[in-house]
This record gives sequence, C-alpha cells and structure tokens, in this order.
Amino acid sequence: MDAINPAESAKDTSSGNKVAFRWIYLALPAVFLLLAVILTAIFYRLMPVELAYHFQDGTPDKWLGRGAIIAWLVVPHAFLVLLAYAVVRMTIMTTSYWQTEGTPINRLLMIMANMVTLPQIILFFAMLDIFLYNAYQIKLIPLWVFALIVLVLGGIVLGILLFQTAVQFRRLQGKSPQE
Repeated sequence: MDAINPAESAKDTSSGNKVAFRWIYLALPAVFLLLAVILTAIFYRLMPVELAYHFQDGTPDKWLGRGAIIAWLVVPHAFLVLLAYAVVRMTIMTTSYWQTEGTPINRLLMIMANMVTLPQIILFFAMLDIFLYNAYQIKLIPLWVFALIVLVLGGIVLGILLFQTAVQFRRLQGKSPQE
C-alpha cells in the first residue's frame, strides 16, 4: 500500500477542480418566487381587507388581514430561494477540499437546489386557493390532498434523479484509471 502525501493530495484537488456557481441551479426556485409575486400582484386588488385562510368542511373559519396573508405566503418563497442559494454556495465552497473530477457534482447541485421547490409548490397552491376563494368563492381540493400528491410525486422524481446520478457516478468511476 502506498503512503499518501498530504501535500500532493491537496495539490491534486485544487488544480482545475473548481466547481463554478451557475444561476441555472436556482432557476426553478426563482421561477416559483416570481410566480408568487405575479399572482399576488394580480389578485391584490381583488382581495377584501380580511381574507379567509382556513377552511373547515369547505367553509372559512379563520380570517387574517390581507398584508399578513401575503407576507405569510410570499416571504417563505424568498426564504426558500435564499436557502437553495446557501446550499449551492456552501457545497461549491467545500468542493475545493475534495476531488470533484469524475463526479456528477453539477447534477447533484441542481437536484439539491431544486428540492426546495416541493414546499414552494405547496405554498403556491395554498396561495392560489386562498386568493381564488376570497376573490371568486372558488374552492380547490383540500390542501392536505394536494400536499400529499406533491410529496409522493416529488419523492418519486427525486428518487429517479438520484438513482440516475448514482448510475452516472458508477459509470464515471469505472472509466477513471484505478491505482
């Protein structure tokens, strides 16, 4: 077994091995933030001062002010985009400490950053449901049913993407020269 020289190992991982930040990593979370802002702008003038936000058996039973509802529905989208940005940035910073050549790191970064879209989709649906009810008295399916559908489908999609990434990594590992 060969002894590993830490100086050579550090040199190998830093030479041309840098992963660059790409805005495409945040595209989907940013799109949902933008859609939430656009939806809010469209419906704002149609909203009464007090909005129904909680429903029991299809009828509203809890009310909140328009500004508070909008803050509770739009601010989490912005927070989730910032969270995705932080995850990508921290991951990119750590790649200077390990070998990324021959790994599907860009694909993993894309998957990790876009995982925040699952709660964003649920928040967007809740926002649409609240706005439609308060503007036109149209009630969509219960939020818990929609959330369950999104989480199951999202889990399946994430599972498939992670499986494909693992297969890609195995293939790349098989092609790299072994010592």
